[in-house]
Amino acid sequence: MTRRSCAIYATGIVCAHLLIVGIALVVAQVFQTMIHSRLKKELTLTEKSPVFESWKNPPPPVYMEYYFFNVSNPEEFLAGGKASVKQIGPYTYREYRPRENVTFLENGTKVYALNPKTFVFVPEKSAGNPEVDIVRTVNIPFVAVMNELSSYSFFLRTVVSMYMNSLGVELFMTRTVHEVLWGFKDPVLTKLHSLKPEVDEYFGLMWKKNGTHEGEFVFHTGEQNYLDYGKIDTWNGLRKMSWWSSNQSNMINGTDGAVFHPLINRNELLYIFAADLCRSIHLAYVEDVDVKGIQAYRFAPPNDVLMNPKVNPANAGFCVPAGECLGTGVLKVSVCREGAPIVVSFPHFYQADPMYINAVDGLNPNKEEHETYLDLQPTTGVPIRACKRAQLNIILKRVQGFPKTKFINETIFPIMFVNETATIDEDSAAQMRTLLLLVTLVSNFPLLIVGMGIILLLVLVVLFCRNRLKKTAKDETAYTQVSDKLEEPSETAATQPMRNGSYIAMSPVEAQKC
Repeated sequence: MTRRSCAIYATGIVCAHLLIVGIALVVAQVFQTMIHSRLKKELTLTEKSPVFESWKNPPPPVYMEYYFFNVSNPEEFLAGGKASVKQIGPYTYREYRPRENVTFLENGTKVYALNPKTFVFVPEKSAGNPEVDIVRTVNIPFVAVMNELSSYSFFLRTVVSMYMNSLGVELFMTRTVHEVLWGFKDPVLTKLHSLKPEVDEYFGLMWKKNGTHEGEFVFHTGEQNYLDYGKIDTWNGLRKMSWWSSNQSNMINGTDGAVFHPLINRNELLYIFAADLCRSIHLAYVEDVDVKGIQAYRFAPPNDVLMNPKVNPANAGFCVPAGECLGTGVLKVSVCREGAPIVVSFPHFYQADPMYINAVDGLNPNKEEHETYLDLQPTTGVPIRACKRAQLNIILKRVQGFPKTKFINETIFPIMFVNETATIDEDSAAQMRTLLLLVTLVSNFPLLIVGMGIILLLVLVVLFCRNRLKKTAKDETAYTQVSDKLEEPSETAATQPMRNGSYIAMSPVEAQKC
């Protein structure tokens, strides 16, 4: 056997093995299964886990952008007209949210943690100075007092109204942005504090929320089931709430929005428990996006999250008392927050019933600026970019005994909205790209084997064809005739007998004498 034949046989054997092994690995998905098993094991909330430190101290900077609706015609609204507002802001604060008092429970299957939040003003990302800029908005303490007295006698309401008039308290107030956000001493609350010490004399939308936490959380670590990774087990010792009117609405579902289980697919719904909304909400897949070179799935709340119960009966449990429901796009949360009749929505009543948008001039809802969304890397479940947007509103209506409300039309009045944003930092993005490259290479290793087998198959075909051509050429050379043409016989050789076929002519030579 020649050296060329040996090379052909060896190439064929290697090619066959590569194709058989590669195709078997692709069909069996051995490497994909191995990678997925490793991800499920590594992405757990244990002290040795590579994600534990980033869960405990999130590296991406979180910014809170506050926008306010400045009321330009309060007198016209009080006279029965339509209010007109103008958006001002943003006033941006950097949010720090480390997890503290981290304690593992039940053999590492659960973890307890507090999540205090601290806010620091960022002037370069803000439209103005919150301690200087003035905003005219609804006097929420005034409305809270009216709401608390709505079930009392007309006489008591009249007396309180007269007293508030003597203090110069109006339905609309003018304060600095800083005061509205972080608190000021309110004259009405100060008087109530003297009568009921448990009533705080200060009011602010973020009063006592700088440096405090939203409750005590216990999370699943994912040690028993990777699908439970980061899910909330209890909040303030509760596995379900009691404010809403159905068991389904009172459930505490999902994570706190900071982490999600790995290997996310486009068809699943993701749940987040929002303590500030007193409920869980679900997110659905929207589209594929690219964030700093990282492929991600975008999830966002679908239209049915805040849809009218007449259209989506699953939301009937959020009507308190049962049967008293607001329209599409708004949620009354005063059931879990004592005081004023607070309603939450998406900014500018995005995805809400048009009657709420048309009730106030100056609103312009749009998807780009007012949608809440979450961009997740599907393999690891890590949030790459997040944008949580929520608007705070208050119900204004006529209350007998308070003459200032005599002519107003019932309105869900916008106060402010917040845009909470976070995007993966450059260092974390680079690490993520490297990790995903390794995962891709390992997952596609069987395809690489198949590819090498195909290349060797092509080499085999080329070698076989070349060998065949050379063998044919050699055979043709072995049977080639010297000449096919008969030459004319010379006179000298005329007497020699003729022979069939080819011959070689010889010249006559004289015989040598001995």
